[in-house]
Amino acid sequence: MSLLRQPILLLARSQGVKKLVSTMPVSSGIVTSYVPGEATADAVRATRSLVDDGLRVTLDYLGEDTTDAAQADATVAAYKEVLAELSAQGLAPHAEVSVKLSAIGQFLPDNGHKVALENARDICRAARNAGTTVTLDMEDHTTTDSTLSILRELRKDFPETGAVLQAMLHRTEADCRALAYEGSRVRLCKGAYMEPEEVAFQEKVEIDKSYVRCLKVLLAGQGYPMIATHDPRMIQIASSLASRFGRRAGTYEFQMLYGIRPEEQKRLAAAGETVRVYIPYGTEWYGYLMRRLAEKPQNLAFFVRSLISKK
Repeated sequence: MSLLRQPILLLARSQGVKKLVSTMPVSSGIVTSYVPGEATADAVRATRSLVDDGLRVTLDYLGEDTTDAAQADATVAAYKEVLAELSAQGLAPHAEVSVKLSAIGQFLPDNGHKVALENARDICRAARNAGTTVTLDMEDHTTTDSTLSILRELRKDFPETGAVLQAMLHRTEADCRALAYEGSRVRLCKGAYMEPEEVAFQEKVEIDKSYVRCLKVLLAGQGYPMIATHDPRMIQIASSLASRFGRRAGTYEFQMLYGIRPEEQKRLAAAGETVRVYIPYGTEWYGYLMRRLAEKPQNLAFFVRSLISKK
C-alpha cells in the first residue's frame, strides 16, 4: 500500500483532478461524505445534525503549513466566525474547535512560535466567550515540542485547552504521563503521518500496542481522555480499561471522523458513551482528503468500505 503514497501526493497538487473529483457524481458524494462543505454555514449545519443525534462535535477549519501572515489571520477570523455562530445557535455546549498551529502562524519565517501562540490565545478567548473549548491538533513529529510548549503557555490562562498525542511516536507514552493530570484534556490517536523509524513505530501491531499502553496511562490518570479511534478492537479495549479503572461515563469520550462509521458513533452514544465527531471544513478540503490517503494509504480501503456499509 505504501507504493500509493507518491501518486496520491501528486494528485493532491492537481487542480484538474480536484475539479474532476468535486464534479463527478460519485466523487462529489465521496467528498461530501467526509467534508460537509467549505463555508461556516455548512459546518454549523453538519454540527446541528450530529448534535440532534446525541453526538458532540469538534470543528477543524482546514489549512496548514501557512507561511503567509494574512492567511494565518484569515484562519483565526474563520474560527472566530464559527465560534460566534455556534454560540448564537445554542450549539457551543456541544461543539468545540480543533486548531492546527501551522495554520495560524507556527511556520512563519519571523517569530512563528510567538505569532501562533498569540493567535491561539485569540481563538481560545473567543471559544471561552462562546462557552466552549479549543483542542490543539498535533502534526508531524518535528512540531511536537513546539506544540506542547504552546499548550503549556495557553493552559496558564486557558487550562481547558485540549492536547493531541499520537501513539505511533516512541515518546508518546511519556508525554501521556506528563499530561494525565486533573483537568487535562488529551486526545489520543494512532497518528497518520509518515514518520521515520528513529522516532516512530512502523508496524501496525507495535502502534496498536503503544496505543493500549497510552490508553492505560490516560485512563488511570486524573485527566479527561479523548479516545480517537475507529478500530473496533481498540474501542472494545478502551471500554474494558475504562471499567477496570473505575471510569464513569462522561469522564472520558470517544472521537471519530465525520463520515467514518456513523452508525457506530450513534450506537456508542445510545449506550451512554460520550462521542465527539471531528468535522473538517473549508476550501482546503481537497488537500485534506488526498493527504490523509497519502499519509496512510490503507485508509483508502476504509473510506471505500465506509461508503458501502456506512457502519
